[in-house]
Amino acid sequence: MKRRDFLTTTAIGATTLAMTGCHRAEESESGSDTVHINKGKKVTLKLATSWPAHFPIMGTGVDRFAKRCSELSSGTLEIKVFAKNILVPAMQVFDACSASQIDAFHSGVYYWKGKNPAFSIFGGMPLGLLSDEMITWFKFGGGYALWRELYAKYNLYPLIGGTTGPQMGGWFKKEIKSLDDLKGLKMRIPGLGGEVMKKLGVNPVLLPAGEIYTALERGTIDATEWVGPALDSMMGFAKAAPYYYTGWHEPGSILELTFNKARWEKLSAEHRAIITAASEEMTSTMLQEFRYKNAKALQQLPKQVQIKDFPPEFFPAAKKALAEVLAEQSARSPDFKRVLESYQAFYALNKPWSDISTKHLLNIRE
Repeated sequence: MKRRDFLTTTAIGATTLAMTGCHRAEESESGSDTVHINKGKKVTLKLATSWPAHFPIMGTGVDRFAKRCSELSSGTLEIKVFAKNILVPAMQVFDACSASQIDAFHSGVYYWKGKNPAFSIFGGMPLGLLSDEMITWFKFGGGYALWRELYAKYNLYPLIGGTTGPQMGGWFKKEIKSLDDLKGLKMRIPGLGGEVMKKLGVNPVLLPAGEIYTALERGTIDATEWVGPALDSMMGFAKAAPYYYTGWHEPGSILELTFNKARWEKLSAEHRAIITAASEEMTSTMLQEFRYKNAKALQQLPKQVQIKDFPPEFFPAAKKALAEVLAEQSARSPDFKRVLESYQAFYALNKPWSDISTKHLLNIRE
């Protein structure tokens, strides 16, 4: 009986190996030696952005993301990228995705603060966490869970879709020598930074990328922030506003790669894993590209550009204004209060280590 059992088991094993070998051979003959659970089940997703077509770093980052999804899935996952205004206007991608008119979008989280003021925190905090610290809060400090809970109410599922690193404080047509020079200025500045500037007498304006230079050149606005030397130089802001101020309001801005939640849940586990991995690759690559290209572009700024710091009294006033904004928003919105508490808890945990590591090294290195 034992001999018979052994022969039967061996025969079954041999048959299984033979079938596997035939399957592998078929895969090899078709040009691939990798088995994919989605083979023959191609999925196509429409992704709209808030940027012009192939916009440097942010737009091209999404282009690379789509290519990586195709590569990692052996062509079974195709993401078609549509620049702003092709499928929907730049500032309507959130609503279009929520309504299932598109499958996904790439944009800035703080653009949607009108939907829920808590969204501003997910985009970044003035005088707050840097890019790597923000990502750590999302992944280990509870930020992702809160973001996905709040976006689920809009039928959305968000992923981090890049980060800019520290941003500059903006381009001004006139020099800011005192707080009084800010009063009445019209400035393109979104998010919580815009709310702080409003407290200091500025009239904040929200404009998409393609409209900023024209508004600055024609005097519709008096100042604008955008990102940093690389993208700012490409936009030509130096021609209209020669005073370039150092940053404070976006130390580590987060961009989003957000999917329609119902569509996301219908994707296979493999495709969801591929998208998640490709989004993390895009985020790290984008941060590195921003650093490299900003460093190069800083050396190539036009001679008329004057890099300035805000006057000394600006920062105490900005910190006071920020505290007021956070208190007011927390009183009005339980969501804002809850997200802020999570952010501040991680900030308190992180700061002592950041102070004796990153801050210490930056202070002593030459």
